[in-house]
Amino acid sequence: MRASDKKRYAAGYLILAVLAVILVMITVNLGSVQIAPGDVLRILSGGGNTDPQLQTEAEILLNIRLPRVLAALILGGALAVSGVLLQTFFSNPIAGPFVLGISSGARLVVALVLIACLSKGVILHSAGMALAAFAGSMLAMGFVLAISGRVKNMSVLIVCGVMVGYLCSAVTDFLVTFADDTNIVSLHDWSLGSFSGISWENVRVMTLITAAAMFLTLLQVKPIGAYQLGETYAANMGVNIRSFRIRLVLLSSVLSACVTAFAGPIAFLGVAVPHLVRNLFRTSKPAVIIPASFLGGGTFCLFCDLIARTAFAPAEISISSVTSVFGAPIVIWIMMKRRKEN
Repeated sequence: MRASDKKRYAAGYLILAVLAVILVMITVNLGSVQIAPGDVLRILSGGGNTDPQLQTEAEILLNIRLPRVLAALILGGALAVSGVLLQTFFSNPIAGPFVLGISSGARLVVALVLIACLSKGVILHSAGMALAAFAGSMLAMGFVLAISGRVKNMSVLIVCGVMVGYLCSAVTDFLVTFADDTNIVSLHDWSLGSFSGISWENVRVMTLITAAAMFLTLLQVKPIGAYQLGETYAANMGVNIRSFRIRLVLLSSVLSACVTAFAGPIAFLGVAVPHLVRNLFRTSKPAVIIPASFLGGGTFCLFCDLIARTAFAPAEISISSVTSVFGAPIVIWIMMKRRKEN
């Protein structure tokens, strides 16, 4: 690796890390109740104080804002890496969990399971939601793969994925809208995409799932690098193509399912962030792009969640509405760029 490349990569990671730290500092301070930076430090340092106002602020910071901040960082990173894996699998820069309908499939199954459980008075825990989301994402991914075996035109495949997403979303919206139970009706915010109500239990489960999936993903760095140069080259380098593609599908599904289980569907982040990261680092090397996409995805998601939470306070808009505003133009630009290159 050349010295200039090392400097560029270090600068890219530094930019993303600084942005993430700044956003974390802003996010924990802003809200319907503003917490002064000095009070934040006192609360985090564990300094005892009998001031009722400080105790209220500590409750808000420790049990509402911090879990939400960590969830945005973890799930945003997971969704971006899922996008990287799907773009590698389909060799297409606009492939992503939301675009291909995978997030919508996970959303549908989670909604069905939640409705079934809540109607019987059963509480579905975090691990159960993640498992249901994984089942839904695998069903949607299986349908997309079945289409890909018959359709060789990538544009048609993308359109089919979008249609699958719309179909799953329509069924989910129907179920949520006409539910009678008040607990089920409260799923409406989740079904649109939201980090509201994230608990420390949710954070622990998503951390375990994402950490395991990321570890296994990083083990695929060399096969991914070889696969980017073509299936024939990868096979000659000793990569079992069939097994490798299965691993990509499973890992991308686990990561995107984890996001949908806890925050609902998040639009365009999985497509836009990997592309922005490649442009920032000016490379497609998986050893660089995968960790950078995780950091960039978390930063981008935290930024969008901050806007969703504060732009029209005290009302809160869905996270997908904000990510769509920033992500959709990037996807359009990618498609126009590819059209010019072709």
